[in-house]
Amino acid sequence: MRAATEPEPEQAPPARRPPLIRALAALSLSMLLPSLGTGIANVALPAVAVAFGAAFNDVQWVVIAYLLAVMTLIVGAGRLGDLAGRRRVLLGGIAVFTLATLLSGLAPNLPILVAARALQGAGAACMMALTMAVVGETVPANRTGRVMGLLGTMSAVGTALGPGLGGVLITVFGWRAVFLAVVPLGLIALALAFWTLPGSTPAVTFAGGRFDGVGTALLAITLGTYALAMTIEGNSFGPLTVGLLLASGAGLALFVVVEQRVSSPLLTLSMFRDPVLVAGLTTSALVSTVMMTTLVVGPFHLAWALGLDSALVGLVMSAGPAVAALTGLPAGRATDRFGSGTVVVAGLAGIIGGAVALSLTPASAGVVGYVLPLVVVTAGYALFQAANNTAVMKDVSSGRRGLLSGTLNLSRNLGLMTGASVMGAVFAFAAGDVGTATPAEVARGTHWTFAVAALLVTFGLVVVLILRPRPGSHPATAPTPLRGGLG
Repeated sequence: MRAATEPEPEQAPPARRPPLIRALAALSLSMLLPSLGTGIANVALPAVAVAFGAAFNDVQWVVIAYLLAVMTLIVGAGRLGDLAGRRRVLLGGIAVFTLATLLSGLAPNLPILVAARALQGAGAACMMALTMAVVGETVPANRTGRVMGLLGTMSAVGTALGPGLGGVLITVFGWRAVFLAVVPLGLIALALAFWTLPGSTPAVTFAGGRFDGVGTALLAITLGTYALAMTIEGNSFGPLTVGLLLASGAGLALFVVVEQRVSSPLLTLSMFRDPVLVAGLTTSALVSTVMMTTLVVGPFHLAWALGLDSALVGLVMSAGPAVAALTGLPAGRATDRFGSGTVVVAGLAGIIGGAVALSLTPASAGVVGYVLPLVVVTAGYALFQAANNTAVMKDVSSGRRGLLSGTLNLSRNLGLMTGASVMGAVFAFAAGDVGTATPAEVARGTHWTFAVAALLVTFGLVVVLILRPRPGSHPATAPTPLRGGLG
């Protein structure tokens, strides 16, 4: 395979760092809005179905269109930022996200609403891919972990805030308010980013034909068909799912062939000689798969095994994002103080311990028996996220920050998408017919599913321990097109 040989771009003068507080506010909003855009729309689906007289399967596309756009475009958006300037593409993403949010709130029918949500997802892909990439140009290297922890906190806040805020807005103003209320936040984020974030020198110019449009399109098709395979038939595994998986596999094979022939490929196999990157992407996907388990299995366990009503289920479910939000900043400080490798291992160990407890705690332990292990899982997740994002992004060469940030976010989204389908299928298999399952059978499904989750994260921990740099080694001497040193 031809290795990427593009020149290292000139660095922006370090003396012109923006005022840190305002820059962090811009980055925080850029991370908050995409997660808020997911959670706040979910609670609007019943009201949208009534407003447009649509079936549930049709209304689901309000959510699916957004997730598909994010998943298929996020790597290309990150690479585009490297080539055209990360600040420029981030500003464009915020502007598109805000405009699409306004169009969603004004949509006269369901097809236009779905199209606007897809456009909103395109903007969110730019924001998610480039917010972490801009950190290296915005804050000193010795504070990277803290900022990554802050960004993780803002993502968790958006996830936790979305359902509750959406419910209040729908009750008082109607479903359109869940979109229109976000527009002012988008405008504030755009203004802050414009005035405070530094520019970056593009790695190459478009005149050189360096953007891999064919590879980007093939990767988008591959990821899109995979995402559809994971969602279109729910937890079942019918012929449509098989066909989409085969199409995704064929797209991946064609993508690999094309990437070996173009002069400046989007992704190359040489990227994956970097052990920190391989460990980071693998564990990010596995951990995200497990975190989706808490969202898929949790409501069934709380409602049907423990007998809680809907209001209490929502309250208990909010404990996870709330803990992640509170743990994010301390996790970032711990990463800066103790090193990303140590904190990654601690975070993974916490997730494993919490998942094992959830797989063994009997339903008779009640809500406390579920919430306490959930707190351990989500605190471990916050530690892992801050440290893993820092490990992958801290020493990446300037010309590849957007690409690596996009790839890291892609691994997370792949894990979430896979978790919703695969872990949901494990739960359904273990519990039997969920619609008629007894509380004991639902509890059995919960135990089996979290046992599988614990095994997945244990595998991720083994990968980290095998691939992490040995004490006294000098990983900066290893050949890699991505880093100036693996640190």
